[in-house]
Amino acid sequence: MNFLCHALPYLDQPVMAVATGIPDFLSVIDRKIRARGKMAALHLKANDAVLRDVARGVVAHVDDDRWFHGGETFARMNLEFAVQLRDLLPGDAGFRPSFVGHILIEMLLDANVMEQHAGLANRYYSLFDEVPMQQVADAVQTIAEKRTDKIPATLQRFASTRFLYDYLDDDTLLFRLNQVMARVGLAELPKAVGDWLPSARQEVRRNHTRLLAPDGRSMAYPELA
Repeated sequence: MNFLCHALPYLDQPVMAVATGIPDFLSVIDRKIRARGKMAALHLKANDAVLRDVARGVVAHVDDDRWFHGGETFARMNLEFAVQLRDLLPGDAGFRPSFVGHILIEMLLDANVMEQHAGLANRYYSLFDEVPMQQVADAVQTIAEKRTDKIPATLQRFASTRFLYDYLDDDTLLFRLNQVMARVGLAELPKAVGDWLPSARQEVRRNHTRLLAPDGRSMAYPELA
């Protein structure tokens, strides 16, 4: 699940909503620093309200990933996308097609929400101006038990670039995918993948509810018209 969908159920709780993205923000800052669910759970009843809400956000993220990635529809689509991507990436039978399929499903779910409910993305981004950024950073470091001075700047940069909106266009979505490829040390995706994105987008749209409410789980996200 990607940033917006992680945060959507908690937009009325600014610190918690922002904190649902902490595990992914840390992967950008330093992959050696992790905010794990078990570590966060130790602080769910903390006296400090910011620490408590950051912990709740991290735990929610971990729980989301568990049920979302364990869903039958996600598993099926990830495999189907990986097979299709291997056909577009001759000679690439390794990790890249499966990885791209995985993150693309998550990105396109955010795109679905933004396409029909643009105000929710605007609200999410506005939360980054409302939360006490340094206190959030201190709470993350308490949970992770490691220090870094990059958390406030990373969150502020995320809020100012507003790159989630780039998922709405196939050209800019491919650009963002290739930024991820560069960050994790994988080869750039060719134009053929960009040409394939519209069909992938349609497939994720058709399966929006099945992905976000698998196995009879109640739907906590906006339905599509």
